[in-house]
Amino acid sequence: MTLSKNLDDLKFDKKLKVAILSSFTLNGLDDTFHVKCSEIGIRYQSYVADYNQYNQEILNPESDFYNFSPDITFLILDIRSLLGDYFYFPYSISSAERKSFVKEKINELENLILQFKNNSNSKLVITNFNVPSYSPNGIIETKSEFGFHEMIHEINKLLKNIAKSQNSIYTYDFNQFVSKYGEQNIFDYKQFHIGDIQIAFNYIPYFVHELMSYVKPMFGINRKCIVLDLDNTLWGGVVGEDGFDGIELGQTSNGKAFVEFQKQLLSLWQQGIILAINSKNNFDDAMKVIRNHPDMILREKHFASIKINWDDKAQNLKQIADEINIGLNSIVFFDDDKLNQERIKQEFPEVLTIEIPNDPSQYSSILTNLNDFHVLQKTEEDTKRGEMYAQQRQRKQFENTVSNLDQFLKQLDIKVKIKKSNEFLIPRISQLTLKTNQFNLTTRRYQEEEISEFSKDENFEVGCVQVLDKFGDNGITGAYIVKKNGTSWMLDTFLLSCRIIGRGVEDAMLSQILKDAKNNGVEEFKAEFIHTSKNKPAENFLSDFGFKKQDKFWIYNLNNDIKSPNHLKVEIE
Repeated sequence: MTLSKNLDDLKFDKKLKVAILSSFTLNGLDDTFHVKCSEIGIRYQSYVADYNQYNQEILNPESDFYNFSPDITFLILDIRSLLGDYFYFPYSISSAERKSFVKEKINELENLILQFKNNSNSKLVITNFNVPSYSPNGIIETKSEFGFHEMIHEINKLLKNIAKSQNSIYTYDFNQFVSKYGEQNIFDYKQFHIGDIQIAFNYIPYFVHELMSYVKPMFGINRKCIVLDLDNTLWGGVVGEDGFDGIELGQTSNGKAFVEFQKQLLSLWQQGIILAINSKNNFDDAMKVIRNHPDMILREKHFASIKINWDDKAQNLKQIADEINIGLNSIVFFDDDKLNQERIKQEFPEVLTIEIPNDPSQYSSILTNLNDFHVLQKTEEDTKRGEMYAQQRQRKQFENTVSNLDQFLKQLDIKVKIKKSNEFLIPRISQLTLKTNQFNLTTRRYQEEEISEFSKDENFEVGCVQVLDKFGDNGITGAYIVKKNGTSWMLDTFLLSCRIIGRGVEDAMLSQILKDAKNNGVEEFKAEFIHTSKNKPAENFLSDFGFKKQDKFWIYNLNNDIKSPNHLKVEIE
């Protein structure tokens, strides 16, 4: 076993403990993880189990692995060690015996996973098994009854089912990883025979890049929005010069590549990624293509913000971020012009600016290779996010038509539904604590397992809010956690999505929490505001509501009348 050195505690505010258990040697994996975590501001600490000791580590409740108490564990196994001699001689036994053998191996893995869950709160990522191109039955492998390849496919299927049935258990598709980079590239057989090194050293960074897809969401580190140029990005040519009929979209080989790229973008939009336009162009010319071109996949409704003008692109990008109310570190910038790329890199280094090749056929693969959009669990709000932000643009347009804010809020017909935490809401509540930075009193981050424990504990009150209005459903946009200690309650977490700030929802939430406390005979209600570099929008909320500062806490006098906004309807569920 080896234990990595800690990075300087003062350097990073995010901390991660990673355990690596494997059935073979993984030279360079730990060091690469260390570097990748450092790049995104995470202090990395690791436990790397001794060679092929994963069974002993997991089955022994007193092992050093459990004492290390990791946040996430990677269990990386190979098909040779799992199948043993049957990797080479699967047809030495009958098809019925092969089925029985597979069942036995799956039972062993399931028992191992259950033992892990009983002894650890860590997330577990277990790799599935690559299906070799080789088969002892050669070209008639596909005719074999429950043959060699089918054995491995069945193991992978059953392993996936186990993970689906268990919270905090995930399978990484290692078989797909091998297919992506090539069996002959991934496996260094000379090194394998020397030291059981199964993944070639020069492919370790690619492997870690894939596994970081599980790490980033734990800290809410992911991108939410793709900002796109138009000319030579969403279509070929320059619409202002080539005209509506002259651009490349759908007919030529390049035109088909742009259609493919748009389809990939639409798929991301359907999964909750926000799309926006930042283009130097004539507005009417560009919008004619977006609205009317027969081969256009993305339409006006798919964009949360549209900046088509001759202004500086950096200025436009900042306006897009402000309109959508997201941080610049949530944005991916996609523009074919090298000068525009450099402009954004220099002005906003926190934006992920993509270096785009000249060949549009490569655009789609750039999107699919990014690991910045992943979540550990997809919520209803995730899948509807693109649609929700399009509705937000409609709200903004409506706001510009009314004379004042009060009139706007009254005409929105806002309905706030306050919900107690349950198993269906826990993933979203956790997600909000991990991602919400601006209107967040304490910015405490909680994983699903922690929210689940709070929800079961009578000394905690966990809830969230769903917000609806005349333009649609904003989804679950706010959350709170209250710690109860007899007649003294403490507001541990209180947050609201930036999309909803300023509509009175925050007042309605807190008002209901305070009324609940008063009805339960609470004598003291405390809250905290913990300042961060990003939560300034929440800085004066407690004082404006009527809380008084005492030492480090804010106290509310429950003998006072509890204010509640009258322009919205509140429902308790």
